[in-house]
Amino acid sequence: MPFGLGFGELVLIFGVLLLLFGAKRLPELAGGMGKGIRDFKRALNGMDEQSIQANAQQNYLQQAPAAPAQMPAAAAPAQPAPAQSETTPA
Repeated sequence: MPFGLGFGELVLIFGVLLLLFGAKRLPELAGGMGKGIRDFKRALNGMDEQSIQANAQQNYLQQAPAAPAQMPAAAAPAQPAPAQSETTPA
């Protein structure tokens, strides 16, 4: 048995946990503990969500080389016309 515990000790521990937390809460606690362990292992390997996304983006950019973007002449913004000031003769 794990950690040198016998069957009777494991049943007793599970029974105490069931009394303390209830039947609905135990699966939530186990799921949270599993997620924590999984995140801990990823952190030990240096693989967090940001590094996974950065690696994916870097791989994508290496696969598709970017072509220089050129703006067509027709789509270029027009220069504004100089403002004419209205002067009244004196």
